[in-house]
Amino acid sequence: MRIGIDLGGTKIEGIALDNNGAELYRHRIATPQHDYEATLHAIVELINKLESETRQTGTVGIGIPGAISPGTDIVKNANSTWLIGQPLQKDLQAQLNKPVLIANDANCFVISEATDGAGKDVEIVFGVIIGTGTGGGITVNRHLLAGVNAIGGEWGHNPLPWPNETELPGAPCYCGKHGCIETWLSGTGFARDFAHHYGEKLRAEQIVERAEQGDEEAEASLQRYEDRMARALASVINIIDPHIIVLGGGMSNVERLYENVPTRWAEYVFSHEVHTQLLPNVHGDSSGVRGAAWLWD
Repeated sequence: MRIGIDLGGTKIEGIALDNNGAELYRHRIATPQHDYEATLHAIVELINKLESETRQTGTVGIGIPGAISPGTDIVKNANSTWLIGQPLQKDLQAQLNKPVLIANDANCFVISEATDGAGKDVEIVFGVIIGTGTGGGITVNRHLLAGVNAIGGEWGHNPLPWPNETELPGAPCYCGKHGCIETWLSGTGFARDFAHHYGEKLRAEQIVERAEQGDEEAEASLQRYEDRMARALASVINIIDPHIIVLGGGMSNVERLYENVPTRWAEYVFSHEVHTQLLPNVHGDSSGVRGAAWLWD
């Protein structure tokens, strides 16, 4: 049996899969925010529940909104900031008395989609999470490319490519820089852009709904968003040339992106034709937790 844990900023989801990928049991709990020790306890209790309900023991893989530093074995780059600097893997292994694999949540997402999701039949997949933050991961033949610094696919913390004057220097990012792709393409970044232009604070889904109803301001915001996504993904295509780019996170539910963004990225990709496909995920918000379970492949 494989156990996957998706440690999010607001919830922790656990899943138990058999060796063929069939779901045996799933459970979700609230994340104890800003409390490392309570987060550790919650993860351990969730794993114990999964094993108790299935009456089996399993390997444990965990997706986190950050990465384990190869040099120090502590958490880095986490937008759940109470995890930063903590020996999460070591502490969990000690409490569970078994090995634990940990990967970035975007990496878990792309592993899931490359294993038995949207990218299961192709060689190179780039997975993107566009929700509260913006992350990415790369697989080749269903194997993760984590990189020597454990930051492979960290697309969201590069600057927006080909910026115009109105996009400089860009909004501040929690990483300390300005104008990161995350500040433009996350759901919060999309909402911030709308508020900046029109002075009204709406959630991302409200802006999309208004655009669907013919609101010109919301439509203009979505068109700016699509162009920025096209530029950002074109830079990925220029480097790794993936067969498929698969989207996850809240903004991945905006159906028009899958037609409009590829139409726009042709202007920026260094090729006279672009065969890369932009696809929605197959497993929805379960992809991260499924990918965590698949870390023990």
